[in-house]
Amino acid sequence: MTGFGRADGALDGWTWTVEARSVNGRNLEVRFRGPNGFDNLERLAKAAAQARLSRGQVTLGVNARRAEGDAPTLKVNEAVLARYLALANELAEEGATPPSADGLLGLKGVIESDEQVDDAEARAAVEVAMAASVEAALDALKVSREREGAQLRPVIEDFTGRIETLIATAETEAAAQTEAVRERFARRMAELAPDAPGLQERIVLEAAALATKADVREELDRLHAHVASARTLLDQPPAGRKLDFLMQEFMREANTLCSKSATTALTATGLDLKAVIEQLREQVQNVE
Repeated sequence: MTGFGRADGALDGWTWTVEARSVNGRNLEVRFRGPNGFDNLERLAKAAAQARLSRGQVTLGVNARRAEGDAPTLKVNEAVLARYLALANELAEEGATPPSADGLLGLKGVIESDEQVDDAEARAAVEVAMAASVEAALDALKVSREREGAQLRPVIEDFTGRIETLIATAETEAAAQTEAVRERFARRMAELAPDAPGLQERIVLEAAALATKADVREELDRLHAHVASARTLLDQPPAGRKLDFLMQEFMREANTLCSKSATTALTATGLDLKAVIEQLREQVQNVE
């Protein structure tokens, strides 16, 4: 979900540059920074981002400036300044610190701008043009993210294939669990009670019960189903959130497989499976 897009624009003495960046994120989060005086631009920018993207932390910045010839003329509102000054002098007589010139000029209403181009209609037109540049930058960002996704897909497919191979290995090792459980139980019983009556019958019954508890066929079937779902989702973007959930299901089945394992070989395969699932989960964080 990382990417970058940029667009430039100009209108009525204004020039601006829009930059759109994104990094990984579970949901879509849009942060906006724009020029003062264009109050509707943030809403338009966020709406444009939501229409194009579904995940990631997106930062939108609009850097705008006006040509020097079109800069507003500043003037002092002498009436407002006089009122501030009179109030300041009264406070000074009571012991307050006398005001400074820059302090007075910084008070609200003292400095006014006589902007020739900043009537509401002209400013609205500039804002619409800026919004169009934001959309262009977001389009470029989306192309950048799609390019990254195309490069990432073979990596995800490789991890998915490795998981499928480990599932097949686990199936082979799981098939040998029943006999391994029976032999282990028989050896233990022979050590503890070699002359116990009905020993063989007891071994068969107990071994069958233990083998049932160690049966991992359901977990392996679900893992196969998850592999198929992962491959299907790659062809149905946006799939990031669904793949996130699927990774949890992968790990749940792998954990159960390890907990039911009755042989060191199956346990080792289960641990390898968990490691590859975790690697796949990290890559899925990049998926739209």
